[in-house]
Amino acid sequence: MDVTTLLRYNEGKTFEFKRDVSSPSKIINTIVAFANTAGGTILVGIDESREICGIDDPLSTEERLANLITDSIEPLIIPNIHVLNVRDRAVIAIEIALSSLRPHYLKKTGMQQGTYVRVGSTNRKADNALINELQRAPLQLAFDTQVLRDENSESLDLRAASELFVGINEWSPNSAISLGLQMQSDGVLKPTIGGYLLFGKERLRLFPDAWIQCGRFLGTDKSEILEHIELHDYLPIALRDAYAFFQKYNSRESKIGDLQRTDRWNIPMIAVREALTNAIVHADYSQTGAPIRVALFSDRIEIENPGLFPSGITVEDIQNGVSKVRNRTIARVFKELGYIEQWGSGYQRMKRDCTDLNLPNPVYEERGFRVRVTITLVQKTIQIQPLAVRILACIAQYEAHGGVSTNQLSDHLGVSTRSIRGHLSRLLDEGRVVAVGRNTHDPLRKFFIAKA
Repeated sequence: MDVTTLLRYNEGKTFEFKRDVSSPSKIINTIVAFANTAGGTILVGIDESREICGIDDPLSTEERLANLITDSIEPLIIPNIHVLNVRDRAVIAIEIALSSLRPHYLKKTGMQQGTYVRVGSTNRKADNALINELQRAPLQLAFDTQVLRDENSESLDLRAASELFVGINEWSPNSAISLGLQMQSDGVLKPTIGGYLLFGKERLRLFPDAWIQCGRFLGTDKSEILEHIELHDYLPIALRDAYAFFQKYNSRESKIGDLQRTDRWNIPMIAVREALTNAIVHADYSQTGAPIRVALFSDRIEIENPGLFPSGITVEDIQNGVSKVRNRTIARVFKELGYIEQWGSGYQRMKRDCTDLNLPNPVYEERGFRVRVTITLVQKTIQIQPLAVRILACIAQYEAHGGVSTNQLSDHLGVSTRSIRGHLSRLLDEGRVVAVGRNTHDPLRKFFIAKA
């Protein structure tokens, strides 16, 4: 283990510093959280400022930690504990793997009160829904593949499902079964949770938060809302409607200052589509309390879904194309509908789309028991020459008189026609002005300000 390299990292989902073992309960909580979430490493003998304090009696401290872990955690966790020499001081490294026996919890408080997960750089107590997901994960059981035994096959709107596949994929009488929308249970067809989430006629009765809330806000916070819509339709249709919400605002608004031009509302729609799709496919619908939320601010887009990253997945994994599907039935249907192109490639498409618009990379983070992706909408500022500003002002002045020619601009501004032509060429390429004439050599060719 290269501790020097680890010291460059910040504390986060899989890494933590501890000065000493004076608060062993915090170390135990972190070990439980690491084992339940994505594994991790604790370095004891280093404080939060990365100062190497060292451990005075490392061998007895190592033994004490091993006993604490054995006595405090259920099911048993056996981490790798090493004593390392870092700059002539002893440091203890505790390495915890993602456990196949999760959920782990504190013996003294029991599973309901003593199960912890890692959220960012903090340990959070898991609620019942999250404990249930932790129990399913090692068994490779997806929440949405389970059967709803109290519902019948008539509870699904298969007509709506088949209509969505028109022109995309063939729909047959067996499609609902092959897609996992229904399955046999005691000799009778029953809907799965995924089928009901997608096409249940009364799906909000069982899953009241399986919808999308969209809002557009004035400025950079939620103090003033300009538009609010709620999308309660079937999830594939709600996805299209949420996408349309952004398309409506994907227009360009320009402002010309003395020496600058500012463009806004240039939204990376591919990144938005991927973020919306991921939010629906990876949401934890077993949680209650809040729907999928979409917010458009003047400087960013935020898309949130309930549920943490699937067990073992970190932000770095997502950025590197590692994918783990929480809802297999929903993902399968979205794949067949063409909403998902290739597993694990979504973040790269989002990043490329943002790069093409000179925007920062999208940011994924866990906040509370939700996942948020933020797409920054940075105002793009283009420096323009003072002469270009004068040309634009002159064109605007002559607009009511049928436009202005190159020679008129030259005479009015006292600048050579060659210089005027060079600036006009750039303004035409930028879409700032338009020209009306027979051809580029027409001496009567007139210029006007381009309309948004």
